[in-house]
Amino acid sequence: MKSLVFDMIQHGQAAELAAQLANHAQLAEAQNADGISALRAAVYHHQPAIRDLLLPYLPELDIFDAASVGDTARIEQLLAFDPSLVASHSSDGWTPLHLAAAFADDATVRLLLSHGADTHARSHNTLASQPLHACIARSGSPASVQALIEGGANVNATQSGAVTPLHLAAAQGKTEMILLLLQHGASATARTTEDKLPTDYAREHGHTRAAELLSIP
Repeated sequence: MKSLVFDMIQHGQAAELAAQLANHAQLAEAQNADGISALRAAVYHHQPAIRDLLLPYLPELDIFDAASVGDTARIEQLLAFDPSLVASHSSDGWTPLHLAAAFADDATVRLLLSHGADTHARSHNTLASQPLHACIARSGSPASVQALIEGGANVNATQSGAVTPLHLAAAQGKTEMILLLLQHGASATARTTEDKLPTDYAREHGHTRAAELLSIP
């Protein structure tokens, strides 16, 4: 039954999941084989309807779920009880700050930073990324990027493959983030282990405007 829950989440089957929860409320607390909660799976798969469906069944979110959905009140409650949670890693390797930067908002990011979250923390997975990478790679906002930079994030930090935040922004054509990163000293000449510049990433993905912004004179 648990595997069915995650299949429904992946395919956006909110009505079908609602029917299951009506008779088996405990399914809202399901975790997959990697220890990822149903709620976080909904966030990862960009299924807001399912996220909102699950939340009423989950009155006590853990730090990772709370960070993912921007539940600042719950984060405050958890960190008041155990401040060390701010530096913890989820079963799939993310800190609360990674998750907030990727999926929540700048208010959640700033809250975690105020509690000592480390902008230089590496994810415990193959990406070995920092929160700024996570923010740009997923659905993070320019406001969250700004909050991370103000919190001390290194705009030229590299994740696996020597990929910088600017490479990630270029690959997605995120011109506002590109300009913000450049404004704060991001290097347009940084090369990955495959010897690619940020502008190469932009061109490969068809982002002409981004490529122009990153062109080296």
